[in-house]
Amino acid sequence: MKVDPAGDLAKLIDGLVQKRLAEMSVAFPCSVISYNKERGIAVVQPLLQLTEKPPAPIQNVQALGMKKHVDDITPPEIHFPELENGDVVYVVCADRQIRDTLTGSVTKPSSQRIHHRNDAVIVGVFPCSL
Repeated sequence: MKVDPAGDLAKLIDGLVQKRLAEMSVAFPCSVISYNKERGIAVVQPLLQLTEKPPAPIQNVQALGMKKHVDDITPPEIHFPELENGDVVYVVCADRQIRDTLTGSVTKPSSQRIHHRNDAVIVGVFPCSL
């Protein structure tokens, strides 16, 4: 039997790429465990189990809010969604670390993480929870 070193190397590289891709988080459904409406921050439980162990809950997930202008005099109000425990929400993980950008200033990420669950944001609620 002839060994193909190029084929074995290709399999190794493909395996490493697949492993790295499996470690990235992009977007997934979660169940709300708890929610602080005043801050728009939730603790969520991912609903997809991709390994032998259930996924760990994610802390401090920001829910996207909406600005509401009542009139031209008062400052706009920020309204966060009315989430309840058990609601099924869709969570998106930012390309890069987002904490430092929440001030509205252009900044370099203070972390090298990519598509990490610590940079998750709730973007919506699934119809099953409406």
